[in-house]
Amino acid sequence: MGDVLAGFHAAWEFESDSVLIRYERGIRTPKLFQALGERRIPLEAIEGVTLTPGRRGTVVLRIEPRPGADPLMEAAAGQLKESSDPYRLVLPAERETLAEYYADELRALLTESGPSERHLVAPPGTPRQFKAYDGKASFDGTSVSFRWFWTGASSAKWKAGDQRFPVGELSGVEWRSPEVFEGHLRLLHRDAGASPAQADQDPAAVVFGLGYGPVHESLPFAAAVLAAVRTCEPVPAVAAAPRRDPADIAERIRHLGELHQAGLVTDEEFSSKKAELLAEL
Repeated sequence: MGDVLAGFHAAWEFESDSVLIRYERGIRTPKLFQALGERRIPLEAIEGVTLTPGRRGTVVLRIEPRPGADPLMEAAAGQLKESSDPYRLVLPAERETLAEYYADELRALLTESGPSERHLVAPPGTPRQFKAYDGKASFDGTSVSFRWFWTGASSAKWKAGDQRFPVGELSGVEWRSPEVFEGHLRLLHRDAGASPAQADQDPAAVVFGLGYGPVHESLPFAAAVLAAVRTCEPVPAVAAAPRRDPADIAERIRHLGELHQAGLVTDEEFSSKKAELLAEL
């Protein structure tokens, strides 16, 4: 088709094998859309198109992606608010006839339906990082790192130390929106047992809070990790961690001492963890 249909916050360009969605930048545009920039949705990733009445004199044209075709929607697991759905194009009601035309044209090109065995929509790019309430999460395309904040991390996470997870050791990602109670990002291990029930006690998870881990930062992060996990072969062993900054080690030993003095860490745990930190120098 090659035509462009512009709506509020986005414009769709209809091509012979895909729909290119370009999101606007602006104070009224959802931050998730701005973070995504643009996305190309292959026709094989689409199983349907709907056109429904919207609010306040608008209509909504929506692409229905196949389950499993988009790592972003798979990671979101139905938790996105309607206003942040990247597959919705909101248009003035007077453009309903035009929207119906494009919907019919697009439907005529669709040939696939049902769950997809692989991701068909490109994931958010890497590297990525964001600040959670209890630590900083980083992803370089091959491994995820959690570096704990002494002001927010639990004693359980301080005892475990900063974490690094090669994607080959992971089976998936669990994302809980920061817009609901107890939001978090948890990494799921291929061979590990049950994770602690509380994310704030799990060294494989970071927790969200007011201003920490917002949707537009943490969801693309989760989607990028999930896509890498799906395409990565399992690895037999954990890669060696890089050597640490001596000043950072000293700061962590100091905080460990504070936990020890407060009775949150036993003598044995203090001695053992201090030895581990010194061994990283």
